[in-house]
Amino acid sequence: MLKYRYLKASEPCQYTAVPPCLQQWVYNSEKGYLVFKIGDLIVYGNAGVCRVVEIGKPPLSGIPEGQDYYTLAPYYSEKSVIFTPCNNEKVVMRPIVSKAEADALINRIPDIGFLGITDEKKREECYKETIRSCDPTKFVSIIKTIHARKQQRISEGKKVTASDEKYFQMAEEKLYGELAIALEIDKSKVKDYIFQCVTM
Repeated sequence: MLKYRYLKASEPCQYTAVPPCLQQWVYNSEKGYLVFKIGDLIVYGNAGVCRVVEIGKPPLSGIPEGQDYYTLAPYYSEKSVIFTPCNNEKVVMRPIVSKAEADALINRIPDIGFLGITDEKKREECYKETIRSCDPTKFVSIIKTIHARKQQRISEGKKVTASDEKYFQMAEEKLYGELAIALEIDKSKVKDYIFQCVTM
């Protein structure tokens, strides 16, 4: 995924790496975090895509004075609510990809490599770190890696491991969930859409 330099509201865009679709996001240099607005769709850690529904002090005890919080509603689980500090550095918070970025990612899928796992004892930890990154490109890598591993094990008469199946499903869920919103299609149709694009 591209690394973006987020702009202040008053700062003109002088960097070609920052697409127009992301110039709306404002970085609060005083507080040190990216500012989202109510209604924005963002990726929040393992919760995936969430909508910002409130900004301010949540109905919780023990909140430090002057600490702003985002109230988030997971996009695919609207009954859940997440309260998180606006300056939370422990969890990835970023804008969802745009349609242009989603299409560009899909076009790059044939060239995206596998995860470089050299120590089998660290395989699951590598999977965990990849999922925690919330990086769509890395989701593609883990999906390709596990798919190839599954095919190899099946050809050798071995069972697919529970760990492989678990992280394969997690990566697909997170990747397809975000791409579905960006592409404005149903999540269940993303896999077929990707297949059609990469086999054209």
